[in-house]
Amino acid sequence: MFVSYRWLQDYVDLSGVSAKELAEKITRSGIEVEGVDVRNEGIKGVVVGHVLEREQHPNADKLNKCLVDVGAEEPVQIICGAPNVDKGQKVAVATVGAVLPGNFKIKRAKLRGEESNGMICSLQELGIEGKLVAKEYQEGIFVFPNDAEVGADALDLLGLNDEVLELGLTPNRSDCLSMLGVAHEVAAILSRDVCYPEVNVSEASEQASDYISVKVDAAADNPLYVARVVKNVKIGPSPLWMQSRLMAAGIRPHNNVVDITNYILLEYGQPLHAFDYDRLGSKEIVVRRAHNDEKLVTLDGTERTLTHDQLVITNGTEPVALAGVMGGENSEVQHDTVNVLIESAYFNGLTVRLASKDHGLRSEASARFEKGIDPNRTRMAADRAAQLMALYATGEVVAGTVEVDTMNAEPAVVSVSVERINSVLGTSLEANEVKSIFERLQFEAKEDNGTFVVTVPTRRGDITIEEDLIEEVARLFGYDNIPTTLPVGEAIPGKLTEYQAKRRQVRRYLEGSGLYQATTYSLTTEEKATQFALETTETIRLAMPMSEDRSVLRQSLTPQLLEVVKHNNARQMDSVAIYETGSVFLSKGEGELPEEKERLAGAVTGMWHIHQWQGEKKVVDFYVVKGILEGLFTALGLEERIAYEPGAKEGMHPGRTATITLDGEALGFVGQLHPATLKALGLKETYVFELDLRRALTVDVAPVQYELIPRFPSMTRDIALVVDSTVQAGQIQRVIKEVGGTLLKEVNVFDLYEGERMEEGKKSVAFSLRYYNPEHTLTDEEVTKAHTKVLEAVEAQFDATLRS
Repeated sequence: MFVSYRWLQDYVDLSGVSAKELAEKITRSGIEVEGVDVRNEGIKGVVVGHVLEREQHPNADKLNKCLVDVGAEEPVQIICGAPNVDKGQKVAVATVGAVLPGNFKIKRAKLRGEESNGMICSLQELGIEGKLVAKEYQEGIFVFPNDAEVGADALDLLGLNDEVLELGLTPNRSDCLSMLGVAHEVAAILSRDVCYPEVNVSEASEQASDYISVKVDAAADNPLYVARVVKNVKIGPSPLWMQSRLMAAGIRPHNNVVDITNYILLEYGQPLHAFDYDRLGSKEIVVRRAHNDEKLVTLDGTERTLTHDQLVITNGTEPVALAGVMGGENSEVQHDTVNVLIESAYFNGLTVRLASKDHGLRSEASARFEKGIDPNRTRMAADRAAQLMALYATGEVVAGTVEVDTMNAEPAVVSVSVERINSVLGTSLEANEVKSIFERLQFEAKEDNGTFVVTVPTRRGDITIEEDLIEEVARLFGYDNIPTTLPVGEAIPGKLTEYQAKRRQVRRYLEGSGLYQATTYSLTTEEKATQFALETTETIRLAMPMSEDRSVLRQSLTPQLLEVVKHNNARQMDSVAIYETGSVFLSKGEGELPEEKERLAGAVTGMWHIHQWQGEKKVVDFYVVKGILEGLFTALGLEERIAYEPGAKEGMHPGRTATITLDGEALGFVGQLHPATLKALGLKETYVFELDLRRALTVDVAPVQYELIPRFPSMTRDIALVVDSTVQAGQIQRVIKEVGGTLLKEVNVFDLYEGERMEEGKKSVAFSLRYYNPEHTLTDEEVTKAHTKVLEAVEAQFDATLRS
């Protein structure tokens, strides 16, 4: 909602409060002001000029030489290229020394040999958006009414000496979709009164019922319909002040009748529609549901095919408007319109919303009906429109209205106690303070022993329960004035559970390792649902899937991550490293909700790192991904309980896949995709992993123990063991750690040899063992004793021999 500061002053006294100060107060009371637009910012020196003479420029076909009176001692010559400039016009002139938007300074100049002392301006050149300029002035300069004073401030006449507040309204605050609604809000904030416009309608002797009858066949959709007739109107431009206010609110002026209906919409929040009475085709209005496939050409020139869910205004036979959304072209007010039928009605918000959505039509009227209007302003708005049409379109208002009223518009009555208010807000307000706030809001409130019974005006349809009243008290009291207190109770709210903290630790570690988090669909195809799954069950299919690609609940995260890799590869992103934590869904049988289990999966392809200046490149391989997981398990305190064993999984490379175990039980897998899988997906060499995250994060972990930094030197011994080629290096490493004793601190594999001079079926695996004692310097005897135990153990268990 765009709110003109000058216009708002018509309804509430804003003396002593600037637009920026008002914006701050409104924001602090609960409605965010997203910005304050100073409409004349950076503009000066623009006055009303009178074109005394106009003639063709002697040296240019598209330029005019004008003699313009700008209120100075002598008229000035101005060269103008606007096609609509002419003698006798009152125009906006930027004089020499003036500044226009964009810091464009006006200087004396010569155009094709003729002197120009200023510039005749269009509205766009004065900073008004082109879409808000009336059609007749979109291709040229703006022309003021003949009574405009020469030399007067043009910005003031155009309403540009103003500031516009942009309110970011939430759906519940539809009361502030009108100037009067905003005035009530501001008056409550400033503790001032609201001044409504005086509505005095001079009526002719004829009765409106002689001109029109109204019948509503869909009372639930349209409980209130009010019709007024204004005859003998003269179509022309609306007053300049009204055009300025409409443009400030983001609405383009059309003509006096249409502009008045838009003005009332902004003033009262009540959408109106003006029909050309003589083009209606009958003397009756029938409101009904549309017939299926019925046609209506709306004001935008588009033919609409209607359905029975949509409400239409008809002349008894054919539609003339889509109720609450847009009028029909067949009854549009045009330049030759003489008699006008004013429609002011209350339409059901849901019905309007569905019609607006179905036709892709979003209008100022539909936005207000959808959120709810004040039914007690419907008649008032019709009278105000009739009054303005009589005043600015020389119309005669026919006496009375024609109505259908089945509406029960009773105000809500809500109770709340002072004790309850203070309990929720943590304040110590007295009853008189609460009553003062309700009075500022213009809510009728009766107190009985600390309990208020509040009658809420119909303009505030958002207030229905006691919590709504508490909110009103809080924001008018001032959120900044509510005391700050510490939480009390057995537990302080907001703390992460141990599981949540560990899950966050996993995400931070992986992102710190260079992987990006992905979020993929939980729905997939029947074929992909069980691919790469750690455990499978019968697939779970949606009853009404949107598409076959999203029809089955997933049992693995990996297929979706591979789709993400494929998507990025197709866009020249060859190096991709991503992970996801999310749920998979395992069936528990027909009629039972599926079991959700959280998984961690990742996919990595391309270059792991590249330093072009140094000529270094590192391509992703199995050990890069395995190293990422080892670091993760270390961070979780599981490194001693994790083991990697050769594994086989459909879709994975048979020689480059490992099963990951935790305490001897399968936790997940890591490895390279099978070449056939890569070819089917159109991917290059890609490595993936998937883990049972919940199990990894819920196992008991020993508390962290800290050790002093060693003060004494360590000793390293290397051994190369010849074993059968089927023996895994990890098995040997685990045995070495078990028998190495307290002196053995690190065991690392540093070499593998299976070449010449090695017996067939044998391999050489070399380990580096580091020993140290935190209490004293090690002796050769101590190390030899521990090392001998290691050698004896591996010889006994693996038939290993030292390589000579």
